[in-house]
Amino acid sequence: MRTLHIAAAVEAFSLVALLGNLLTTHTPAVSSLVGPLHGTAYLVVIAATWQVCNTTTPGTRWAAAVPGVGGLLALRRIRSEGARVSG
Repeated sequence: MRTLHIAAAVEAFSLVALLGNLLTTHTPAVSSLVGPLHGTAYLVVIAATWQVCNTTTPGTRWAAAVPGVGGLLALRRIRSEGARVSG
């Protein structure tokens, strides 16, 4: 779960950095540095979600595949499923 938390945060913040760079200065160095970081975080989110959720709702794995915010969506679905099971 910790890996999923970190990767989801990196995925979201790197998307913000990429979009901010695109809307302001469009510096190629920022794009070439943050772009691969974002892509790697995206893949880690998908892989970590597939490892974490065995019994959660089926949409959780598909939510992780949404670029940019998929990790945050998957975490929210996993937390709500955990609260429903324990509560």
